[in-house]
Amino acid sequence: MKFSTIMAVLAVAVAVATSGCKYNKAANGGSGADGDLSAEGSDISGSDINAEEGDIGMAGERRFEDMYTKCTDVAFDPVYFAFDSSVVPQDQLAKVDSVTQHLNDRADRVVVVEGHCDERGSNEYNLALGENRSVIVRDYLVQSGIAADRIQTRSFGEEKPAADGHDETSWAANRRAEFGIYQK
Repeated sequence: MKFSTIMAVLAVAVAVATSGCKYNKAANGGSGADGDLSAEGSDISGSDINAEEGDIGMAGERRFEDMYTKCTDVAFDPVYFAFDSSVVPQDQLAKVDSVTQHLNDRADRVVVVEGHCDERGSNEYNLALGENRSVIVRDYLVQSGIAADRIQTRSFGEEKPAADGHDETSWAANRRAEFGIYQK
């Protein structure tokens, strides 16, 4: 692994560990400033994470794609994000909940959460934003009871667009987190 990749991974790990990602339960007085709350009242907001390269895992982590078989019997809808945001909108949480249910039902499966962006912004910025999006979805899955070692994240930034246009409709389709399910 290149030194710059290792440094980027370490920067992401430190940023996640020290970031302001919080799950403030409504019972404890917490709520999201913009109203994007989960059914349990959790604030699912992004954090500042810097990444230099896409498609990276945590340091020393073996990629699920290299160890397991991709499942073709199940597919989940992407989670879509607002422009320049890693906050999971309230109307998108059910999509993450369906992944949680599947993983709870199938202990022999793992997930890769892939963060994507539209084409606006620098490559570095979009890789970091894509990482924020994948990490916040991962954190929600963990908060929902999925073991962290069953989840990996990837950021592709703007490199794998779902739509090729250069308008708001295409950009909205590209601001997403996708799920890859793998069989152990």
